[in-house]
Amino acid sequence: MPWTDRLLVVLTAALARGAVVAWAAGQVPPAADGVFYHRLASRLAEGAGYTWLWPDGVVTYAAHYPVGYPFLLSLLYRVLGPIPGVAALLNAALGVAAAAAIHALTHRLAGRRAGLLAGLLVALDPALVLYTPALMTEGVVAALLALVAWLVAAASSDRRWWAAAALALGLCALVRPQCLLAAPLLGLLAPYTEFPYSRRQELRARLTRGALLTAGALAVCLPWAARNCARMDRCTLVSANGGWNLLIGAGPKATGHWSPVDVPEECREVFPEVAKDQCFGAAARRIIAREPARWLGLVPAKLAATFDYCGAGPWYLHDAAPAAFPYEAKVRWGAVETVFHRLLLVGALAGLGRGAQGKLGKGLAVAGALLALTRGGWMAYVALAALAGVRWGQDRHHFLAGALLSVLGSTLVVHGVFFGAGRYSLVVFPLIAACTGALLTGEPQPRDTAPHAPD
Repeated sequence: MPWTDRLLVVLTAALARGAVVAWAAGQVPPAADGVFYHRLASRLAEGAGYTWLWPDGVVTYAAHYPVGYPFLLSLLYRVLGPIPGVAALLNAALGVAAAAAIHALTHRLAGRRAGLLAGLLVALDPALVLYTPALMTEGVVAALLALVAWLVAAASSDRRWWAAAALALGLCALVRPQCLLAAPLLGLLAPYTEFPYSRRQELRARLTRGALLTAGALAVCLPWAARNCARMDRCTLVSANGGWNLLIGAGPKATGHWSPVDVPEECREVFPEVAKDQCFGAAARRIIAREPARWLGLVPAKLAATFDYCGAGPWYLHDAAPAAFPYEAKVRWGAVETVFHRLLLVGALAGLGRGAQGKLGKGLAVAGALLALTRGGWMAYVALAALAGVRWGQDRHHFLAGALLSVLGSTLVVHGVFFGAGRYSLVVFPLIAACTGALLTGEPQPRDTAPHAPD
């Protein structure tokens, strides 16, 4: 791989994020969920454990928020102090790593020009760049998933990379547990290049890899799950907020967006953290069972809230520092993000549709591109996920399509079930950029792809 291309991508990503970090230093405090991540990371750095200090002085063990991001922050806080700018530096480093990983992944599967384009798109994505000062998890997850995809592709020709992929995916799950949903698909859809297989043998091998990747990621989470069983009121794998989130998306006042939880009557006297979350989950499932049509009818609103408009960076910066980042800047940069992502979406549809065989693939590419130009852009993301599935079905070595299907498909499912917000879409953009890079090449193929034996 030409080192000059990698250097260009890394420097571009570093300069863009470094400029935002330098501007934000000292004037963008933690906001929204970032307030809680910052406090939990600070307590970890102090040696107080993953605990919460209440106003009356009572200290309790915590598991509501996933531990992964506060833990990463605490490592730097121990050395440099609990300063929000330190978190921004961590986010910037991970963002640079994401751009480098997407460059390496796309170069490996689609060639030099495609890799350079994809890497630069991630390096300059205004949503990812402006979100760098945010003490939030979505940009971190986007970076980790990009790294996982690159490691899975590398493991197709060197099995030693599977352990690294499982480790990275496990860390990703500790930051955002729903990443585990992508694990089976990432293993199942990875390029298979060792030696010829029959279709049946290949399917067995793919299922095995998916299971092993998932098991490896779960193994990374198990020590934390054991801590939760020992310290919390009940066992929980990573965090205790799934019931809350399901109730937000299913409750009587649900709109598809985030909204405050109306505590069900049966949960008002339940105070332990995990038990309360489980009570909320049980109440949400009863509501869904009672009114399934209403719950299903909210799916378009949830996906629209997630994919029509991201605006995560401008939202956070304005919320945290309205004087430094006024409402007008929020609107202006939100428009820039929207245009960039719609063009990126059209590029990915064209990149995947370029080698599609038959009317279905071509039709999805054209329909998705037209939908991307409408207000309801979420439908174009659905079309992109479907097109990725079609392209992988036509070419089982097309891991750009396979990786995108794993991440975008699981994101669509999760937020169709729970609720939506623009920041949740950040995790898909690096892999969308990789598929956009395929515009500059022919059929993406691993260099060491081996032919398949007949059934």
